[in-house]
Amino acid sequence: MTSTTTTPGGGATAAARRRRPRPSWNRISFMLVFLVLPLAIFVIFVVSPFVQALYYSLTDWTGFSPNMNFVGLSNFVKLFHDTTFLKALRNNALLALVVPFVTIVVALVIAIVVTVGGPSRGTIRGIRGAGFYRVVSFFPYCVPAIVIGLIWAQVYDPAAGLLNGFLTGIGLSGFENFAWLGVVATAMPASMWVIIWSFIGFYTVLFVAAIKGVPSELLEAARIDGAGRFRTAISVTVPMIRDNVQTAYIYLGIAALDAFVYMQAMNPGGGPDNTTLTMSQELFTVAFRKGQFGYATAMGVVLAAVTLLFAALVFTVNRLTGGGDDTGRAKRATAAPAPAAAAPSAAAAPIQRGVSG
Repeated sequence: MTSTTTTPGGGATAAARRRRPRPSWNRISFMLVFLVLPLAIFVIFVVSPFVQALYYSLTDWTGFSPNMNFVGLSNFVKLFHDTTFLKALRNNALLALVVPFVTIVVALVIAIVVTVGGPSRGTIRGIRGAGFYRVVSFFPYCVPAIVIGLIWAQVYDPAAGLLNGFLTGIGLSGFENFAWLGVVATAMPASMWVIIWSFIGFYTVLFVAAIKGVPSELLEAARIDGAGRFRTAISVTVPMIRDNVQTAYIYLGIAALDAFVYMQAMNPGGGPDNTTLTMSQELFTVAFRKGQFGYATAMGVVLAAVTLLFAALVFTVNRLTGGGDDTGRAKRATAAPAPAAAAPSAAAAPIQRGVSG
Protein backbone atom coordinates (compact mmCIF):
# COMPACT_ATOMS: atom_id res chain seq x y z
CA MET A 1 0.00 0.00 0.00
CA THR A 2 1.46 3.32 -1.03
CA SER A 3 0.55 6.82 0.01
CA THR A 4 1.04 10.09 -1.87
CA THR A 5 1.52 13.45 -0.31
CA THR A 6 0.24 16.45 -2.10
CA THR A 7 1.24 19.95 -1.31
CA PRO A 8 -1.68 22.25 -0.75
CA GLY A 9 -2.00 24.53 -3.75
CA GLY A 10 0.64 22.57 -5.68
CA GLY A 11 -1.66 21.92 -8.62
CA ALA A 12 -2.58 25.57 -8.84
CA THR A 13 1.10 26.56 -8.72
CA ALA A 14 2.03 24.19 -11.56
CA ALA A 15 -0.88 25.43 -13.62
CA ALA A 16 0.16 29.00 -12.98
CA ARG A 17 3.66 28.19 -14.16
CA ARG A 18 2.34 26.62 -17.33
CA ARG A 19 -0.02 29.52 -17.99
CA ARG A 20 1.56 32.19 -20.15
CA PRO A 21 1.17 35.77 -18.96
CA ARG A 22 -1.09 37.88 -21.06
CA PRO A 23 0.74 40.63 -22.93
CA SER A 24 0.13 43.97 -21.31
CA TRP A 25 -0.89 47.10 -23.19
CA ASN A 26 2.55 48.59 -22.53
CA ARG A 27 4.22 45.64 -24.28
CA ILE A 28 1.82 45.78 -27.23
CA SER A 29 2.20 49.54 -27.66
CA PHE A 30 5.98 49.22 -27.45
CA MET A 31 6.01 46.63 -30.25
CA LEU A 32 3.63 48.73 -32.37
CA VAL A 33 5.70 51.90 -32.05
CA PHE A 34 9.23 50.49 -32.17
CA LEU A 35 8.81 47.42 -34.37
CA VAL A 36 5.68 47.41 -36.52
CA LEU A 37 5.70 51.10 -37.43
CA PRO A 38 9.40 51.28 -38.48
CA LEU A 39 9.00 48.01 -40.39
CA ALA A 40 5.97 49.40 -42.22
CA ILE A 41 7.83 52.62 -43.09
CA PHE A 42 10.80 50.60 -44.33
CA VAL A 43 8.62 48.40 -46.52
CA ILE A 44 6.66 51.35 -47.96
CA PHE A 45 9.53 53.74 -48.62
CA VAL A 46 12.48 51.37 -49.22
CA VAL A 47 11.37 47.92 -50.30
CA SER A 48 8.38 49.03 -52.37
CA PRO A 49 10.38 51.45 -54.61
CA PHE A 50 12.93 48.70 -55.28
CA VAL A 51 10.19 46.28 -56.33
CA GLN A 52 8.57 48.98 -58.46
CA ALA A 53 11.88 49.80 -60.15
CA LEU A 54 12.49 46.13 -60.86
CA TYR A 55 9.08 45.92 -62.53
CA TYR A 56 9.65 49.05 -64.62
CA SER A 57 13.00 47.64 -65.79
CA LEU A 58 11.05 44.80 -67.44
CA THR A 59 8.87 47.18 -69.47
CA ASP A 60 9.24 49.67 -72.33
CA TRP A 61 7.84 52.57 -70.28
CA THR A 62 8.66 56.00 -71.72
CA GLY A 63 8.16 57.83 -68.44
CA PHE A 64 5.64 60.30 -69.84
CA SER A 65 2.74 57.94 -70.55
CA PRO A 66 0.75 55.48 -68.41
CA ASN A 67 1.03 52.91 -71.19
CA MET A 68 3.76 50.31 -70.95
CA ASN A 69 4.41 46.87 -72.36
CA PHE A 70 6.10 44.00 -70.58
CA VAL A 71 9.32 43.14 -72.45
CA GLY A 72 10.94 40.76 -69.98
CA LEU A 73 14.73 40.76 -69.85
CA SER A 74 15.22 42.43 -73.22
CA ASN A 75 16.30 45.69 -71.53
CA PHE A 76 19.09 43.86 -69.70
CA VAL A 77 20.16 42.00 -72.84
CA LYS A 78 20.32 45.32 -74.68
CA LEU A 79 22.17 46.86 -71.75
CA PHE A 80 25.10 44.45 -71.89
CA HIS A 81 25.47 45.02 -75.61
CA ASP A 82 25.52 48.81 -75.16
CA THR A 83 29.15 49.89 -75.54
CA THR A 84 28.48 53.29 -73.97
CA PHE A 85 27.00 51.76 -70.82
CA LEU A 86 29.78 49.19 -70.58
CA LYS A 87 32.33 52.03 -70.79
CA ALA A 88 30.48 53.81 -67.97
CA LEU A 89 30.49 50.58 -65.94
CA ARG A 90 34.26 50.28 -66.34
CA ASN A 91 34.70 53.91 -65.31
CA ASN A 92 32.64 53.30 -62.17
CA ALA A 93 34.68 50.20 -61.35
CA LEU A 94 37.88 52.24 -61.69
CA LEU A 95 36.46 54.94 -59.41
CA ALA A 96 35.45 52.31 -56.83
CA LEU A 97 38.98 50.91 -56.81
CA VAL A 98 41.01 54.11 -56.68
CA VAL A 99 38.94 56.72 -54.83
CA PRO A 100 38.29 54.79 -51.57
CA PHE A 101 41.86 53.47 -51.36
CA VAL A 102 43.60 56.81 -51.88
CA THR A 103 41.14 58.71 -49.68
CA ILE A 104 41.49 56.29 -46.78
CA VAL A 105 45.29 56.16 -46.99
CA VAL A 106 45.63 59.96 -47.00
CA ALA A 107 43.00 60.41 -44.27
CA LEU A 108 44.68 57.77 -42.09
CA VAL A 109 48.07 59.42 -42.47
CA ILE A 110 46.69 62.81 -41.47
CA ALA A 111 44.69 61.34 -38.57
CA ILE A 112 47.66 59.41 -37.20
CA VAL A 113 49.93 62.44 -37.45
CA VAL A 114 47.54 64.77 -35.63
CA THR A 115 46.80 62.23 -32.87
CA VAL A 116 50.00 60.27 -32.13
CA GLY A 117 52.64 62.04 -34.20
CA GLY A 118 53.86 64.35 -31.45
CA PRO A 119 56.99 64.12 -29.27
CA SER A 120 58.58 60.68 -28.86
CA ARG A 121 58.87 61.21 -25.09
CA GLY A 122 56.25 61.82 -22.49
CA THR A 123 52.53 61.38 -23.01
CA ILE A 124 51.51 60.22 -26.47
CA ARG A 125 49.82 63.09 -28.24
CA GLY A 126 49.48 64.67 -31.64
CA ILE A 127 51.45 67.44 -33.23
CA ARG A 128 51.10 71.02 -32.06
CA GLY A 129 48.07 72.75 -33.51
CA ALA A 130 46.30 69.45 -34.30
CA GLY A 131 42.87 71.06 -33.81
CA PHE A 132 43.63 73.64 -36.48
CA TYR A 133 44.59 70.95 -38.99
CA ARG A 134 41.39 69.03 -38.26
CA VAL A 135 39.25 72.08 -38.90
CA VAL A 136 41.09 72.97 -42.12
CA SER A 137 40.94 69.42 -43.47
CA PHE A 138 37.21 69.16 -42.68
CA PHE A 139 36.32 72.38 -44.51
CA PRO A 140 35.91 70.85 -48.04
CA TYR A 141 33.26 68.43 -46.72
CA CYS A 142 31.12 71.40 -45.64
CA VAL A 143 30.87 72.62 -49.24
CA PRO A 144 28.08 71.07 -51.38
CA ALA A 145 29.28 68.59 -54.00
CA ILE A 146 27.86 70.60 -56.90
CA VAL A 147 29.75 73.71 -55.73
CA ILE A 148 32.97 71.70 -55.44
CA GLY A 149 32.52 70.38 -58.96
CA LEU A 150 31.89 73.84 -60.41
CA ILE A 151 34.84 75.36 -58.53
CA TRP A 152 37.25 72.71 -59.75
CA ALA A 153 35.89 72.98 -63.28
CA GLN A 154 37.02 76.63 -63.17
CA VAL A 155 40.36 75.63 -61.61
CA TYR A 156 40.93 73.23 -64.52
CA ASP A 157 39.85 75.78 -67.15
CA PRO A 158 42.50 75.78 -69.94
CA ALA A 159 42.59 79.54 -70.51
CA ALA A 160 41.76 81.15 -67.17
CA GLY A 161 42.18 78.27 -64.72
CA LEU A 162 44.12 78.71 -61.50
CA LEU A 163 46.06 75.46 -61.98
CA ASN A 164 47.46 76.31 -65.40
CA GLY A 165 48.18 79.84 -64.24
CA PHE A 166 50.21 78.54 -61.31
CA LEU A 167 52.12 75.97 -63.36
CA THR A 168 53.00 78.42 -66.12
CA GLY A 169 53.91 80.99 -63.46
CA ILE A 170 56.63 78.73 -62.07
CA GLY A 171 58.08 78.14 -65.51
CA LEU A 172 56.23 75.07 -66.79
CA SER A 173 55.21 76.53 -70.13
CA GLY A 174 53.96 73.17 -71.40
CA PHE A 175 50.78 73.59 -69.32
CA GLU A 176 49.72 76.78 -71.07
CA ASN A 177 46.09 76.30 -72.18
CA PHE A 178 46.27 72.64 -71.14
CA ALA A 179 42.79 71.07 -70.99
CA TRP A 180 42.90 68.85 -67.90
CA LEU A 181 39.32 67.64 -68.40
CA GLY A 182 39.59 67.50 -72.18
CA VAL A 183 42.49 65.08 -72.57
CA VAL A 184 41.93 61.33 -72.27
CA ALA A 185 45.08 60.80 -70.20
CA THR A 186 44.21 63.39 -67.52
CA ALA A 187 40.41 63.66 -67.49
CA MET A 188 39.75 60.73 -65.14
CA PRO A 189 42.69 61.34 -62.75
CA ALA A 190 41.74 65.02 -62.47
CA SER A 191 38.14 64.08 -61.72
CA MET A 192 39.23 61.48 -59.16
CA TRP A 193 41.32 64.06 -57.35
CA VAL A 194 38.29 66.32 -56.90
CA ILE A 195 36.28 63.50 -55.26
CA ILE A 196 39.21 62.49 -53.07
CA TRP A 197 39.85 66.09 -52.02
CA SER A 198 36.22 66.57 -51.01
CA PHE A 199 36.12 63.47 -48.76
CA ILE A 200 39.54 63.51 -47.08
CA GLY A 201 38.49 65.94 -44.34
CA PHE A 202 35.44 64.00 -43.19
CA TYR A 203 37.25 60.68 -42.97
CA THR A 204 40.21 62.31 -41.26
CA VAL A 205 37.87 63.46 -38.46
CA LEU A 206 36.27 59.99 -38.39
CA PHE A 207 39.65 58.27 -37.99
CA VAL A 208 40.80 60.81 -35.41
CA ALA A 209 37.77 59.94 -33.25
CA ALA A 210 38.47 56.22 -33.73
CA ILE A 211 42.17 56.53 -32.84
CA LYS A 212 41.34 58.45 -29.68
CA GLY A 213 39.32 55.39 -28.62
CA VAL A 214 42.39 53.12 -28.80
CA PRO A 215 43.59 52.29 -25.24
CA SER A 216 46.64 54.36 -24.46
CA GLU A 217 48.20 51.35 -22.69
CA LEU A 218 48.68 49.63 -26.05
CA LEU A 219 50.51 52.61 -27.50
CA GLU A 220 52.66 53.00 -24.38
CA ALA A 221 53.50 49.28 -24.43
CA ALA A 222 54.54 49.49 -28.09
CA ARG A 223 56.73 52.51 -27.32
CA ILE A 224 58.43 50.76 -24.39
CA ASP A 225 59.05 47.68 -26.54
CA GLY A 226 60.96 49.87 -28.96
CA ALA A 227 58.44 50.32 -31.75
CA GLY A 228 58.77 53.53 -33.73
CA ARG A 229 55.94 55.75 -34.87
CA PHE A 230 55.51 53.98 -38.21
CA ARG A 231 55.55 50.48 -36.69
CA THR A 232 53.11 51.55 -33.98
CA ALA A 233 50.76 53.01 -36.55
CA ILE A 234 50.84 49.89 -38.76
CA SER A 235 50.82 47.24 -36.02
CA VAL A 236 48.69 48.86 -33.31
CA THR A 237 46.66 51.86 -34.46
CA VAL A 238 45.36 50.63 -37.82
CA PRO A 239 44.38 47.11 -36.63
CA MET A 240 42.46 48.58 -33.71
CA ILE A 241 40.34 50.83 -35.95
CA ARG A 242 39.84 48.22 -38.65
CA ASP A 243 36.04 48.27 -38.40
CA ASN A 244 36.03 52.04 -38.96
CA VAL A 245 38.21 51.61 -42.02
CA GLN A 246 35.85 48.98 -43.38
CA THR A 247 32.83 51.26 -42.90
CA ALA A 248 34.66 54.14 -44.55
CA TYR A 249 35.63 51.97 -47.51
CA ILE A 250 32.02 50.91 -48.09
CA TYR A 251 30.67 54.45 -47.93
CA LEU A 252 33.40 55.77 -50.21
CA GLY A 253 32.83 52.94 -52.64
CA ILE A 254 29.12 53.74 -52.82
CA ALA A 255 29.91 57.42 -53.39
CA ALA A 256 32.41 56.53 -56.12
CA LEU A 257 29.95 54.21 -57.85
CA ASP A 258 27.57 57.14 -58.11
CA ALA A 259 29.76 60.27 -58.49
CA PHE A 260 26.99 61.84 -60.58
CA VAL A 261 27.18 65.34 -59.12
CA TYR A 262 30.95 65.71 -59.45
CA MET A 263 31.14 64.34 -62.98
CA GLN A 264 28.08 66.22 -64.20
CA ALA A 265 29.47 69.50 -62.86
CA MET A 266 32.91 69.05 -64.43
CA ASN A 267 32.12 67.08 -67.59
CA PRO A 268 28.39 66.95 -68.40
CA GLY A 269 29.02 65.16 -71.68
CA GLY A 270 31.10 62.35 -70.20
CA GLY A 271 34.51 63.73 -71.07
CA PRO A 272 36.71 62.96 -74.09
CA ASP A 273 35.73 59.57 -75.57
CA ASN A 274 33.42 59.05 -72.53
CA THR A 275 36.48 58.83 -70.29
CA THR A 276 34.65 60.19 -67.23
CA LEU A 277 31.13 58.95 -68.03
CA THR A 278 29.44 57.17 -65.11
CA MET A 279 26.44 54.86 -65.02
CA SER A 280 24.31 57.45 -63.25
CA GLN A 281 25.10 60.03 -65.96
CA GLU A 282 24.13 57.61 -68.70
CA LEU A 283 20.97 56.73 -66.77
CA PHE A 284 20.03 60.41 -66.54
CA THR A 285 20.62 60.94 -70.25
CA VAL A 286 18.62 57.90 -71.33
CA ALA A 287 15.71 58.69 -69.04
CA PHE A 288 15.26 62.44 -69.37
CA ARG A 289 16.72 63.17 -72.80
CA LYS A 290 15.78 60.04 -74.72
CA GLY A 291 12.55 59.23 -72.85
CA GLN A 292 13.43 55.56 -72.24
CA PHE A 293 12.56 55.18 -68.58
CA GLY A 294 12.22 51.40 -68.72
CA TYR A 295 15.70 51.04 -70.19
CA ALA A 296 17.11 53.62 -67.74
CA THR A 297 15.51 51.79 -64.81
CA ALA A 298 17.33 48.64 -65.92
CA MET A 299 20.55 50.63 -65.64
CA GLY A 300 19.53 51.64 -62.13
CA VAL A 301 18.92 48.01 -61.19
CA VAL A 302 22.38 47.06 -62.45
CA LEU A 303 23.91 49.98 -60.52
CA ALA A 304 22.15 48.84 -57.33
CA ALA A 305 23.35 45.26 -57.87
CA VAL A 306 26.95 46.42 -58.41
CA THR A 307 26.77 48.53 -55.25
CA LEU A 308 25.49 45.60 -53.17
CA LEU A 309 28.16 43.36 -54.69
CA PHE A 310 30.85 45.88 -53.77
CA ALA A 311 29.65 46.06 -50.14
CA ALA A 312 29.47 42.25 -49.90
CA LEU A 313 32.99 41.97 -51.34
CA VAL A 314 34.38 44.40 -48.76
CA PHE A 315 32.69 42.52 -45.91
CA THR A 316 33.95 39.18 -47.24
CA VAL A 317 37.54 40.35 -47.64
CA ASN A 318 37.48 41.89 -44.16
CA ARG A 319 36.14 38.66 -42.66
CA LEU A 320 38.62 36.44 -44.48
CA THR A 321 41.54 38.59 -43.36
CA GLY A 322 40.54 38.44 -39.70
CA GLY A 323 38.25 41.43 -39.31
CA GLY A 324 35.54 41.44 -36.66
CA ASP A 325 37.58 39.42 -34.15
CA ASP A 326 38.16 42.01 -31.44
CA THR A 327 40.05 39.65 -29.12
CA GLY A 328 42.41 38.41 -31.80
CA ARG A 329 42.94 41.91 -33.13
CA ALA A 330 43.85 43.21 -29.67
CA LYS A 331 46.31 40.36 -29.17
CA ARG A 332 47.92 40.93 -32.56
CA ALA A 333 48.10 44.67 -31.95
CA THR A 334 49.92 44.25 -28.65
CA ALA A 335 52.18 41.41 -29.73
CA ALA A 336 53.28 42.61 -33.17
CA PRO A 337 55.47 45.60 -32.19
CA ALA A 338 57.71 43.59 -29.82
CA PRO A 339 61.10 43.29 -31.58
CA ALA A 340 62.77 41.15 -28.93
CA ALA A 341 59.94 38.77 -27.96
CA ALA A 342 59.12 40.95 -24.97
CA ALA A 343 55.62 40.29 -23.66
CA PRO A 344 53.30 43.29 -23.85
CA SER A 345 52.00 42.56 -20.38
CA ALA A 346 55.50 42.79 -19.00
CA ALA A 347 56.06 46.01 -20.87
CA ALA A 348 52.85 47.45 -19.54
CA ALA A 349 53.69 46.48 -15.97
CA PRO A 350 56.07 49.43 -15.37
CA ILE A 351 53.30 51.77 -16.46
CA GLN A 352 50.86 50.23 -13.99
CA ARG A 353 53.46 50.33 -11.22
CA GLY A 354 54.22 53.93 -12.03
CA VAL A 355 50.56 54.83 -11.83
CA SER A 356 50.02 52.93 -8.59
CA GLY A 357 53.20 54.37 -7.10
